[in-house]
Amino acid sequence: MIWAILPAAGTGSRSGSALPKQYRPLLGRPMIEYAMDVLAAHPDIDGLMLALAPDDRRWDDITHWRNKPLRTCLGGAERRDSVLAALDALAEAGLASDDWALVHDAARPCLRVEDLHRLIESATAHPVGGLLAGRMKDTVKRADADAQVQGTLDRTPLWRAFTPQLFPARSLRRALQHAAQENAVITDESSAMERLGLSPLLVEGADDNIKVTLPDDFAFAEAILAARGAR
Repeated sequence: MIWAILPAAGTGSRSGSALPKQYRPLLGRPMIEYAMDVLAAHPDIDGLMLALAPDDRRWDDITHWRNKPLRTCLGGAERRDSVLAALDALAEAGLASDDWALVHDAARPCLRVEDLHRLIESATAHPVGGLLAGRMKDTVKRADADAQVQGTLDRTPLWRAFTPQLFPARSLRRALQHAAQENAVITDESSAMERLGLSPLLVEGADDNIKVTLPDDFAFAEAILAARGAR
């Protein structure tokens, strides 16, 4: 089984709105619903788990999304805590040894179906798992504290990490537990796996799988979705 986890307990303070950014509207719908729709439509994904803020009651009476089971749990202060809480909740429900966890940002509404399919095919065939990512295309500079150029980096081995990220659920849970015990800063699930000496697979995805973070990003995401005819 593959469970899709969406950490959605954050406030989105950088988005310039009092409303948590995952619920800000894009083309008239809450942003999180676009990500949920793509995930729920994939035949290999068996259910969705949302990690929510304590006062989030939007999902109290919703048990399915697009005919897939929908579960919720209480998220944490950090991404690491929310994903671990989701995995703990799934473990209590009976995770099998061969179950997988696919983690996707609620603020990435522009995920392409074909990228999701490629990730699932590639990562489930890899012993560690993998993540969508984009090759670095710009020239990359190294700077000092005063923003003065100190050198130009070789961009050939550099990638930008996206989501979804897909790993064996039990392995990811152990990696996040270890990170929590050491109070390590985890910005994505791959970094938790890397801390254990593992090397996830990078699966190239489209650059328009943007993460909506700043106010201007909302208009960009709407333009992408409108061009696809999304509603």
